[in-house]
Amino acid sequence: MAEPLALILREQFHAPEQQRETATLGMWIFISTEIMLFGGLFLAFSVYRMYYPQAFIAGSADMNIALGATNTAVLICSSFTMALGVHSAEVGRRKLLNLFLALTMILGAVFLGIKFTEYYLHYLDHRVPGPGFLFPSADPPKAEMFFLLYFIMTGLHALHMFVGEGILFSMILRNRAGSFSAEYHTPVVLAGLYWHFVDVIWVFLFAIFYIEGLHLHKW
Repeated sequence: MAEPLALILREQFHAPEQQRETATLGMWIFISTEIMLFGGLFLAFSVYRMYYPQAFIAGSADMNIALGATNTAVLICSSFTMALGVHSAEVGRRKLLNLFLALTMILGAVFLGIKFTEYYLHYLDHRVPGPGFLFPSADPPKAEMFFLLYFIMTGLHALHMFVGEGILFSMILRNRAGSFSAEYHTPVVLAGLYWHFVDVIWVFLFAIFYIEGLHLHKW
């Protein structure tokens, strides 16, 4: 049986192992730049949280903890299905690979659906920063900063989720075309790294935006 076309070495490499290791290193460098991007935003959040602690706690208490927790569970499940997909690729189970990639995409779509439902609820409650912002506190502008960072950081995360959905869809198409085998599945592994990174970022977002004001929720 002929090797998949994707196994053909590019001219700058002299061994499949070198090509694979170079691609993996490239992905880790990309993830490092993403960590710096989100790290700057987390630093900004920390600085404003230090200056406006009460307003940020009140903003956190206003979050929909049920939707946030559900989305966290959805992404944890998606990391599991993604890991199963990578394992299927490693052992050459192409049908299972397609199944787990599709399941991961479905869970990602569920996450985005819940997130945009939450955005819509914020809009109805006038929590979107701008001229129409309303918040029941002594100092609404400070709470507005909390929501500004919330929309920027979770919106950027949602954008990464959209990109991830596109990557997984392309993996399904390539797998159906016969590009992957037990010998060559590096793109699937790299897609898995990206997806797990995006999932980990959400865990931190959930912690800073939802958990802190949990004790103030009216159950």
